[in-house]
Amino acid sequence: MKFSTLVIIVGAIALPFAFFAVKKAMSAPLPVGFPAPTTHNTIEVKQYPAYRSGTYTYEGNLSEATSNSFNPLFRHISSNNISMTSPVEARYPIATIDQPIQQGKAKVSFLYNNNGINPQQVSSDIQVEDHPPMLVVSLGIQGAYGYGSYPEHIAKLKQWLANHPEYEIVGEPREFLYDSPYTPSPLKRREVQIPIRKR
Repeated sequence: MKFSTLVIIVGAIALPFAFFAVKKAMSAPLPVGFPAPTTHNTIEVKQYPAYRSGTYTYEGNLSEATSNSFNPLFRHISSNNISMTSPVEARYPIATIDQPIQQGKAKVSFLYNNNGINPQQVSSDIQVEDHPPMLVVSLGIQGAYGYGSYPEHIAKLKQWLANHPEYEIVGEPREFLYDSPYTPSPLKRREVQIPIRKR
């Protein structure tokens, strides 16, 4: 059998498994009551219910916040048999709304599926947080993750807010990262959000 034929056969066998793996990586459920992800390049106002999370506080280069927080958060849910949900939440300093900042403190969270989950083992670097209902303005994005593009997404939301003076900012901006590291970059979904309220 020719090598090229063998490659085609192996590829034909491996392709369905690759698609299955990608689908599995993208299939973590949303927390109860969460709205669906915002579609790419769309800005919308969204209402979120109260939710609970395990949160790791990171300080340093903000571009490394989510990657450096993953292991302690994964240990937290694993040691408590808590199922993974989507998205992962990263809250950035409120100062990032007005100017690009590379160094600072970020809070990265794995969200629990529902508010009734009470972890029994909580290490000193993890905080269990209860978050109140929240109204946000959200920008949907599809493509590679990275803090480098965060300022331009915040700028779009600021322009939207300038055109909608009936809303005011009431909290820290955040990113929602919906897909696993194994999801191909062009398929990754995220949102950049700013908490708001009506004046």
